[in-house]
Amino acid sequence: MADSRTSAADFARQNSGRFLEELMEFVSIPSISTDPARKAEMELAARWVADQLKELGMTGVDIYPTGGHPVVFGELSANDKDLPTVLVYGHYDVQPAEPLDLWESDAFRPEIRGYSLYGRGAADMKGQVVACLKAIESIIHAGEPPVNVKLLIEGEEEIGSPNLAGFINDNKALLKSDFALNPDAGMIAADFPTITYALRGLAYFELRVYGPSHDLHSGSYGGVVHNPAQVLAELIAGMHDDKGRVTLPGFYSKVRPLDEEERAELARLPTDENFYLENTGAPALWGEEGYTPAERVGARPTLEVNGMLSGFTEEGSKTVLPAWAMAKISTRLVPDQDPGEVHAQLQEYLRSHTPKTVRVELDNLVGGPAVISDRTSFGVRAMQNAMQTVWGKPPLFRREGGSVPVVIMFKNLLGIESVNCGFSLLDCNAHGPNEKQHLPTWEKGIATLIHFFYNLAD
Repeated sequence: MADSRTSAADFARQNSGRFLEELMEFVSIPSISTDPARKAEMELAARWVADQLKELGMTGVDIYPTGGHPVVFGELSANDKDLPTVLVYGHYDVQPAEPLDLWESDAFRPEIRGYSLYGRGAADMKGQVVACLKAIESIIHAGEPPVNVKLLIEGEEEIGSPNLAGFINDNKALLKSDFALNPDAGMIAADFPTITYALRGLAYFELRVYGPSHDLHSGSYGGVVHNPAQVLAELIAGMHDDKGRVTLPGFYSKVRPLDEEERAELARLPTDENFYLENTGAPALWGEEGYTPAERVGARPTLEVNGMLSGFTEEGSKTVLPAWAMAKISTRLVPDQDPGEVHAQLQEYLRSHTPKTVRVELDNLVGGPAVISDRTSFGVRAMQNAMQTVWGKPPLFRREGGSVPVVIMFKNLLGIESVNCGFSLLDCNAHGPNEKQHLPTWEKGIATLIHFFYNLAD
């Protein structure tokens, strides 16, 4: 096994140029899942992935139709069927490239500048998919696969994976595995290998406040009719107290307290106050009293206003008292919080705080629970040791502030946990102009994945 491991790592180093060329070919496909005009490009990207799996000699390779864009599947079996089975997840779709004028090079003509490859999807997550494929190719070249591997590559992650749960539910036997590898989580920086062991959940709402039946002249009716925009502003302002805590009734009742060991692990992260000030341009930080920035972002629940709209918002002046006001509100949830319960808590808050002079409507748009993984599982330990081997130091463990629906789907539908990693960096500009993949980190990522698969057999 040791000789195979060394041979696989040598093969990856010797073929790094070809690996990069194939990544650039993949990135050049404008597989934008939200754009109906890109249906042909989406199918091209799915075929590109399927062809890669076939070239690796995988069995059962197929492109499965869904209600939207297709799912690509293939598997690689070791001689010993009792070895662990890893379900590798990825997505071939990307975000739109707009605004195009902010790109220094064409978003779908990948270009190397300095140590990075620039192009839409280079980091999120075509670079991560190709890293997995090339690690597997290197292992196959070296001999017998050390574990059983299944790959599930979808085409709708960037639009919320609306058809993935149905596919998983209909194909549980096909996808049966011991655990999943999700390389869509990324690293904090090039010299900080990172494992993400927790992902926050989400409950997202649209709140509308209605007053008069139509917009009114503010001079004629101001002071007589309650302004819905003012009511909305006051309702939102009351959703936090002066310590930065969310005031929805029962919001914290199921929140797990952080123990000292976990707080010490999170304290290792280089995401201190200066980090957030430098990366946001904010004049000062804000948040729940008694917690560090790393704890607030990953381990504590939050409530944010994502947008507000009311009345006249164009240039110039118009003295109007608006008939309605609207806000988009999202809550990020931690383990044990339930999105349905948070919906009920927000409804209760509104019942208690809304004046009788207006009427409110609350739409529950989308939601999903948080998920947390066992940091001592054999999959996590295999990745931890692989990163230690390649980077020469132990990885950081972090809680991710965002949500990754597939991790929750795997846990709920297949009963498996996920190892969340990835080799994109925080400054990769995912979803923004000039998205990039840092190539030295990417090459280390391929080496890490090679060691990871061999570690599972050990």
